[in-house]
Amino acid sequence: MVQATGEERAVHLAREAVELFDAGHREAASRNLREALSITKDNPDVKAAFLKIQQEEESGHPLLDLCRRYTTRKDETAGKEAAAYLRTDGLKPPENVALESLKLLLDQRAHALSELQDEIISGLVRQNASVRQYFSNQLQISVTTFFDEIYDRGDGAAVCLDTVVLDPNVWPSEDTRSHCESELFQLFLAKLMESGHDLDGRALKGITRLLAVDAGSLQHLVDDEGFEVILTSLDNRLPLELRSQATLATAKYLEVSKETGEKQFSALITAMIGKGRLNDLIIAFSAVAAVFPVVPTAAVSIFLSDDFMNALTPLATRDATRKKVEVSILELLNAACINRPCREAVTKKFSEWLSHTLTNGSDEGSELAAVVLAKIRTSETIQSSTKNGEAQEENTGVTDLVQRFKGLMSESKVENISHAIEGLAYSSVQPSVKEQLAKDPTFMRDLISVLKQHKADSSVLYGGLMIILNLTKFLPNLSDEQKKMSQLKNYADASAGKARAPTDPRDADDAVLERCGIVIDAGIMALLVDCGRVALPSTNDLTAKILLALARRPKSRGTLAQQGAVKLLLGLSIPKQGQSVGHTETTQNASHALARILISVDPSHVFPSTGFPQATSPVRPLLSLLASPEGATISVDQPRDLLPVFESLLALTNLASYPRDDSPAELIVREGWSVIEELLLASNSRVQRAACELVCNLMTCESGIIKFADATKRASQRLHIMLALTDADDMATRRAAGGAIAMLTEYDAAVAAVLERPRGVELLLGLCQEEDDALVHRGVVCVHNLTTASGDIGARAKAAVQAAGGIDVLTSCLKKTSNPAVLQTGVEALKPLVQPQA
Repeated sequence: MVQATGEERAVHLAREAVELFDAGHREAASRNLREALSITKDNPDVKAAFLKIQQEEESGHPLLDLCRRYTTRKDETAGKEAAAYLRTDGLKPPENVALESLKLLLDQRAHALSELQDEIISGLVRQNASVRQYFSNQLQISVTTFFDEIYDRGDGAAVCLDTVVLDPNVWPSEDTRSHCESELFQLFLAKLMESGHDLDGRALKGITRLLAVDAGSLQHLVDDEGFEVILTSLDNRLPLELRSQATLATAKYLEVSKETGEKQFSALITAMIGKGRLNDLIIAFSAVAAVFPVVPTAAVSIFLSDDFMNALTPLATRDATRKKVEVSILELLNAACINRPCREAVTKKFSEWLSHTLTNGSDEGSELAAVVLAKIRTSETIQSSTKNGEAQEENTGVTDLVQRFKGLMSESKVENISHAIEGLAYSSVQPSVKEQLAKDPTFMRDLISVLKQHKADSSVLYGGLMIILNLTKFLPNLSDEQKKMSQLKNYADASAGKARAPTDPRDADDAVLERCGIVIDAGIMALLVDCGRVALPSTNDLTAKILLALARRPKSRGTLAQQGAVKLLLGLSIPKQGQSVGHTETTQNASHALARILISVDPSHVFPSTGFPQATSPVRPLLSLLASPEGATISVDQPRDLLPVFESLLALTNLASYPRDDSPAELIVREGWSVIEELLLASNSRVQRAACELVCNLMTCESGIIKFADATKRASQRLHIMLALTDADDMATRRAAGGAIAMLTEYDAAVAAVLERPRGVELLLGLCQEEDDALVHRGVVCVHNLTTASGDIGARAKAAVQAAGGIDVLTSCLKKTSNPAVLQTGVEALKPLVQPQA
């Protein structure tokens, strides 16, 4: 109803726009049309209005009029209208209008117009090929002249220069494009050098964008002076946005320049350290800290060098004059802790200073010191546990830090929250901390609330999700072979005096399952759904892992489904644009979590008869779990993990039972039959059973029946496999195979296939002699289908059943059973065998 009302409003606005346009009120017409298009672009009336106005306004387009008023009269309202026009999806100006609008802006000096010019120019470049071509033509005449013309008009306009030189469609040749790109890159570098660093980040954004896309072609232009000015923008005293740009530029340059770039980086940092001036030291420490997470090899060698340590160690003192460099040192030590040798060096040389700073430093310094101490103390506990061969009791130092971090969670300062999240993300790998956090319901609610409030801050969100992941992470599943190998290694280590730490009971499955329940009760699903809307690759990965763990708890699966887990996982399980069709770790985990939930929930509760998601939506993600992972190495030590296969088969079996017009069963057969058929012969009995149960449920759809009953040789072979499975050791497999054949033998082709197998009839009679009532019922139905078949096949079937002793088997079966269904079907099966032939 709402949708219909909205569309009616769009039509009304479109018609009114035409009337206003015809009356000469072009601005009002443009506003109405923009609003109509924002409601719907597909309505025929809206489309017709748009085309009519577009065709008639070529000579006096409203955008051109708005730009003229903005540039000549300095009408800010007109400028805002022009920017809004270019932002409206579907309102692309004609090419000649866009080019004329641009020229009106460029005819004015940059400082004569307001900041709105930046947004208008950016919109014109984004929307119109003629504008991009104009940029290209001007750059070919003189890169320097046009750069000076555009640069001061705003960040967006400057970025447009990058956009154009990276667009091959507007250049006469690759050589011309490459030449202009190189000159533009050097001009951005020169701008950055003018002030050492530009506080608005404009030049740095241009450098970063070009390096991000084409660093391989531009790396030779980054000399020592150019690289040094980029490194100065890593100064921790500068705004975060600027440092982020500089970090990306540095990372891309070091990535392509490899050893040459690392040597250059090392030499520049050494030179800064050698100067001994406090400002240079802060820049050097900031640069190394920034490089640690992106190019660790380059940072590690510098950090551990004698020159660097000799400069760093004296500054980490209690001297009040050193306070200016305190935060730079702490951020450096914090970054260095990602590397084990560096972490050991931090522990050895700076532990005392960190403890002092924890209680006596500035507010920011104190919180950073707490994070560094959490990392090194957590590492010490884990190493001690591994070395001593016994589960370590709670580390008092870490416990105190955790309490401190929990206290910071309630503060409003973003920096404190960020430090608290980071500290807890590292501390929560310890079993004692996992329990400490999970058993505090107030903290759990506060954590999720804080993450919701800061979901736009990727570092806070990522760290918070890492805490949740640590709380819900299960120890890896080991195959029987891996368990034996582990026992042998433990025995060998014990014989050599190297005792291995036993599994901490707080990491056992029961303890993790309990924490998963606590996390769900704290409201995690609302946060994860929000994370799905943010859609960052890093948070998507953590979301999928967390949901895979949460879905392991059977009694929570219904709750997860009710709170939106299925829709979220469907989105995560589909490869994003640009990814290969195969599984990434994220899509694999999401598909597996989806399988777990769909094992335990009624499909009709999750997939409504109308709307989204459709019942067929999960079929492809689930089928993808059945195939062997591409490129995976499978060996005795590293066998294939069959749990996703098994759980996917169970979920597909549940879906296949869902009666719908858009039957999931039909899609399963159409797209997954070949791999399902292979799994019927799996060596793992549980996987084989699950595959057989799925095939049984697929006999409810036409495509499934055809696979066995189309009278082809291949169909006959398939039926032979199902007959063999009626004699499997596993009772559940026998039930599933018997159920499938009971449905198939309603068709003459399937009956004929049973008769072709030497022991086919005997196997079905064998089901009738089982102790299990369900198996007996299936066997009796199969024999009934054989004895009541028509024509020549029916005659052959009756003869075969009689020859195999079917009369005695059925008579004995009827005497033993009290099951009404078995009695009725058995009598009907026996009648054709004992009645005289006509």
